[in-house]
Amino acid sequence: MDIRKLQRAIVDALEDVKAQDIKVFNTSHLTALFDRVIVASGTSNRQTKALASSVSSKVKQEGGEIISIEGEDIGEWVLVDCGDAVVHIMQPALRQYYNLEEIWGDKPVHLKLSGGSTFGGARASEPLDEAESDEDDTTTVAPAPARKTPARKTAARKRSS
Repeated sequence: MDIRKLQRAIVDALEDVKAQDIKVFNTSHLTALFDRVIVASGTSNRQTKALASSVSSKVKQEGGEIISIEGEDIGEWVLVDCGDAVVHIMQPALRQYYNLEEIWGDKPVHLKLSGGSTFGGARASEPLDEAESDEDDTTTVAPAPARKTPARKTAARKRSS
């Protein structure tokens, strides 16, 4: 399955069940195991399980394959392995603690939502931009976010006059 079609199917499924703060990251330069990491939040165990089920159903419906689903028994963090894309569905406290955006997020993929606003995802019903190529996401990838550097504490010196 084409990676753009796969990521659109995943984001569409996440939007259908009202996932929050959906982010899509291009990881092809970081690992050969998968090309996209998609991170989304669910407000409860029930919603994270429903989001994972929605992603699984939509990907299968579009002709994709689900390799495995992990974490459905508890539902605080559910991982859906779709082969070329890995979907992390997390409750907000866990998402903040593990901060996967820092690990995978140096190349966010910006696509349009069904309402026209831009974020890290898109609806499956939207046409692909002709300028996009299968190998290079430079037309849809924003520059890497600035990394925060810790402030240095300097010891105050007393000078005698």
